[in-house]
Amino acid sequence: DRDKLQHSVEVALRKRAVSPERVERMINGIVRQLESQGDADIPTERIGELVMEGLKGLDDVAYVRFASVYKNFREAKDFNAIVGELESEPEHPADQPDDGRGHRVATR
Repeated sequence: DRDKLQHSVEVALRKRAVSPERVERMINGIVRQLESQGDADIPTERIGELVMEGLKGLDDVAYVRFASVYKNFREAKDFNAIVGELESEPEHPADQPDDGRGHRVATR
């Protein structure tokens, strides 16, 4: 259900500075991936993983928020583990600033 998917993403992104266009592109991409599988019944786990992948590329805080509900975090160490996972990954190219001419600028 697209509305349920969109609501879940909006809750994770609440008060985050992510453009509605980027959110819509992410949701459209998830819907296309799910439709291309051709299955009428798609496991909730698959949808959750796709949302987490999408949010990871949009906003780290929203990713952690969604993961905390989806993975049912119970303790602070659960948050520490996922934040540690984010910190160990290379920066997403879409998140890197550009030089005004469309070229990405390394920030590290």
